[in-house]
Amino acid sequence: MTTYLEAFKEYTGHYPESVHVDKIYRTRDNRAWCKEKGIRMSGPPLGRPPVNISKATKKQASEDEKIRNSIEGKFGQGKRRFSLNRIMNKLAHTSETAIAITFLVMNLSVILRQILGSIFLFHYFFQVIDYDKLSLNSLPRKKLI
Repeated sequence: MTTYLEAFKEYTGHYPESVHVDKIYRTRDNRAWCKEKGIRMSGPPLGRPPVNISKATKKQASEDEKIRNSIEGKFGQGKRRFSLNRIMNKLAHTSETAIAITFLVMNLSVILRQILGSIFLFHYFFQVIDYDKLSLNSLPRKKLI
């Protein structure tokens, strides 16, 4: 985990504010390293659960879980819909290429869905309003006494 965070720092120039990892990565060494670097690690602390938890801590944990759930959901969608779990290439390089292409296709499908949705809304909006028949005289008016 530390190598990925170091690569992130090399790429962006700073460490991330928080990391959302599985339980297997929430070890004492990783927690100490993240605390030293000022990185918040999501998930409950090791050991016995605390008696009193503040509302701010609960809210932060809830927000972290929301982020993690959305990420895990995308991986699940990749496995279920885009056959990400069926990649069985013999060479590591070809497996990495297949995974990268799968994520490219996932991103392209999101972009295509947004484009088609906006085209549909644009077409629907201009189909409902007939601008040729619209004039100020055809609008209903209040009668004055």
